[in-house]
Amino acid sequence: MSLNREKYQAFVTLLEQLRSDATTTQIVAPELRQGVASLQQFFRQQIVPLADVGVGVGEASGREASPQGEDWRVQSYQTEISKQLRLLEIDVMFLQGARQASTAQTRLQTISDRLTILIQYCDAILQPEAEGEK
Repeated sequence: MSLNREKYQAFVTLLEQLRSDATTTQIVAPELRQGVASLQQFFRQQIVPLADVGVGVGEASGREASPQGEDWRVQSYQTEISKQLRLLEIDVMFLQGARQASTAQTRLQTISDRLTILIQYCDAILQPEAEGEK
């Protein structure tokens, strides 16, 4: 298993844990904000450098990836992940400002949906490698 794959899977685990906390427990906004900050920090420190090195998920596993094929696709997903993380931070700020229980519940559902999107992006990045292992 490549180091890159392990980092993406660790990121997915963090996303799933935060989504679970947001939907099943009575999490308060400051705790959620801290969780989002941790996600952003992990992404910046562990995931973004993978693109800077120019090694895609497939290349690290020993598969040959075309420079404009796999790297471009992974970079596109990383850009979308970065955008969704910023939007997630804004969603948490909106949750903090919610005055009514129904509004807070709607905000929590939006946060859960955004975390699901982030998980799907990571799964899409990992998918070609999973097919190559078959």
